[in-house]
Amino acid sequence: MNSLTDSATTALNLIVAFDGQLLAIVGRSLTVSALALLFASAGGVAVGAWLGVARFRGRDAVLSVLNTLLALPSVVVGLVIYLLLSRSGPLGFLGWLFSLKAMVLAQTVLVLPVVIALTRQLIDDAERAHGEQLRSLGASTRVRSLLLVWDERFALLTVLIAAFGRAVSEVGAVMVVGGNIDGFTRVMTTAIALETSKGDLPLALALGLVLLAVVLVLNASVTLLQRWRRVRGEARGPSWVP
Repeated sequence: MNSLTDSATTALNLIVAFDGQLLAIVGRSLTVSALALLFASAGGVAVGAWLGVARFRGRDAVLSVLNTLLALPSVVVGLVIYLLLSRSGPLGFLGWLFSLKAMVLAQTVLVLPVVIALTRQLIDDAERAHGEQLRSLGASTRVRSLLLVWDERFALLTVLIAAFGRAVSEVGAVMVVGGNIDGFTRVMTTAIALETSKGDLPLALALGLVLLAVVLVLNASVTLLQRWRRVRGEARGPSWVP
């Protein structure tokens, strides 16, 4: 299988035939990333919304740290979690190393700053536009953050979609803590890296095409949601205005 054309043809055949190994890897990858997004969004949206509304001493320093975490290399996250979950680490008793649980944890740590930062920016912009009106009505910081989150709930979907894209395309951390074990912890990105190094280009290409399709759908969804949000925003004001 030396020809790129032959490899691409075989890759397409694997996709069209719903190859069992291919489907298992894709399903595992989407499951891990979806769980990571669920856990990250559970607390990340709340923290981001609060940061978007609250004004306190040291806020700029907190935001600087948060922005730094956005650029945190995934392999560094994987290394830290590996040390925590290793047999001699403080969380070694959990026995999560080289398991899907460790991979979900790693992706959650990676995605959490993305969810917090993007939510913070979104709510901060909404606060600048409507915060004065809400404060004149006597709304506290907590109430303002809740109202603005509700009003920007559809825009928050774009945040979650972007975070999911970050998770599903990540390779370094999940390879370190998951071990890339065939049939257990192998996901799309780690499988592409392994199959390419082995010279099994058809499977690597098939997984790459599926991953590109997933990212394309995510980006298209973000674009459509943003366009719909602009149209909706022009048609009506904030939902909390009588």
